[in-house]
Amino acid sequence: MKIILAQQNYHIGNFEWNTQQILNGIKTAEAQGADLVVFSELCVSGYPPRDFLEFEDFIQQCYAAIDTIKAHTQNIAVLVGGPCRNPATEGKDLFNAAWFLYEGEVKQIIHKTLLPTYDVFDEYRYFEPSFSWNVIPFKGKKLAVTICEDIWNLGNNPLYRICPMDQLMEQQPDVMINLSASPFDYDHDEDRKEIIRANVRKYKLPMFYCNTVGSQTEIVFDGGSLIFDAQGNIAKEFPYFTEAIDGLELEPLQLATTAHPVKPYVPVTELLFEHNIDRIYEAILLGIKDYFRKMGFKKAILGSSGGIDSAVVLALAVEALGKENVRAILMPSPYSTEHSVDDAVALSKNLDNPYDIIRINDIYETFLQTLNPYFQGLPFNVAEENTQSRIRGNLLMGLSNKFGYILLNTSNKSELSTGYGTLYGDMAGGLSVLGDVYKMQVYALARYINRNSGIIPQNIIDKAPSAELRPNQKDSDSLPDYAVLDKILYQYIERRQGPKEIIAQGFDAALVARTLKMVNNNEYKRNQFCPIIRVSSKAFGVGRRVPIVGKYLS
Repeated sequence: MKIILAQQNYHIGNFEWNTQQILNGIKTAEAQGADLVVFSELCVSGYPPRDFLEFEDFIQQCYAAIDTIKAHTQNIAVLVGGPCRNPATEGKDLFNAAWFLYEGEVKQIIHKTLLPTYDVFDEYRYFEPSFSWNVIPFKGKKLAVTICEDIWNLGNNPLYRICPMDQLMEQQPDVMINLSASPFDYDHDEDRKEIIRANVRKYKLPMFYCNTVGSQTEIVFDGGSLIFDAQGNIAKEFPYFTEAIDGLELEPLQLATTAHPVKPYVPVTELLFEHNIDRIYEAILLGIKDYFRKMGFKKAILGSSGGIDSAVVLALAVEALGKENVRAILMPSPYSTEHSVDDAVALSKNLDNPYDIIRINDIYETFLQTLNPYFQGLPFNVAEENTQSRIRGNLLMGLSNKFGYILLNTSNKSELSTGYGTLYGDMAGGLSVLGDVYKMQVYALARYINRNSGIIPQNIIDKAPSAELRPNQKDSDSLPDYAVLDKILYQYIERRQGPKEIIAQGFDAALVARTLKMVNNNEYKRNQFCPIIRVSSKAFGVGRRVPIVGKYLS
């Protein structure tokens, strides 16, 4: 029996596109001599469909797509993911299901058992968990089919009270097949391999694991589908961040007798600035590409300041969208240094993208004159600083509206964490490119972008970061050193360590208290922020739900 995995990029609610993708996958699998082709979790609708699942019309279109697909299964079996109605009056109205289609019919439907409700997942909001478990008989083999989270309940502290595979093993299956939609983060691919290998070695069965690829607003799926033999060896690893259709014969995987030594998986417990920076780069590129392609946008605009963040965003956007589709706007104020303007110009010349210089001195003076009677001679402070930022935001949005650009936000995770940004100014945008990337990781990205040539001028990388909103301003005037700050933020945000645990790691107690207070006090700003391309295990946005008015550590 030859089993093929179809690692494809879907579009939520685009039934015509998704169905055609699946039909193309079936055709390719048939050409490769497959008996069975496996697609990913909820591929018919795209993942995650969220509250679209509450619309009966949406569910009807899912069913219509499955009807279309099953007509192409006369000579090949197909496993596709899609919602399934629950016939019982008790419980939720839908199951998250794997549909087994063959000979033009729906032969069997497998329901997902374990419904995650952590981080970006909220499946129990929509789906009823499975309450029965059956293998799928096919061509003399018994297929144990599970869906994504169903294989993740191993370890010393399981999240759920049941393992679906424990139930399925009573029926003596020959192979495990998992339809998945497992999001990317820069540690998750190794974690994923570890959990699949743990399943294989526990149940002593081969595993065909099909993951989706592509970006859905903030969530990036990296692919990396896997085939393991019965001894826990990787027989095939699919590429990351790209589509692929491939597979293997089942029988040799069942007969494997040697378990190759594997380097133990060691979870990362501190922020390593260069760690998997190539994967972060690819994830952000895919996030930009798919956001624009799936939304029907063509062109981007951003403010180019001569600083490291806007430089990295501009370089990534040009790579993702093409140099002709990314417009950089330089908006120097009275406090902008000429070398920053020169650096921004040099960057755009290196990238060969269109750019404009719009000096905001006169606009800024007009604002100050208008506000002067109300400021009543009070000393210069953040009000005057933020006015410059908001002028820039208005100019960028004006150009965006007039010419149909999408404004790319350039704020990084360190700034968003500490509130070092201006609402309706530099926090404006349709998509945040670096909002899940700490400042020191931004520098690592810059070095990675420059790995083959000096795209980003070295002066941008070398100079001290500054918002340039007052004379001789430096980020270090109001923020701790980023090399230390980022490590504290990582412990608090990604690892959910409290102040005592962070201080025990050797960080200054007063600095920890100050940092955590900044994070919690600025939740109201992040709550108004645009979608962030997620690359870490805990990004701001849908995966982190913290009260705005909470007193804890604030």
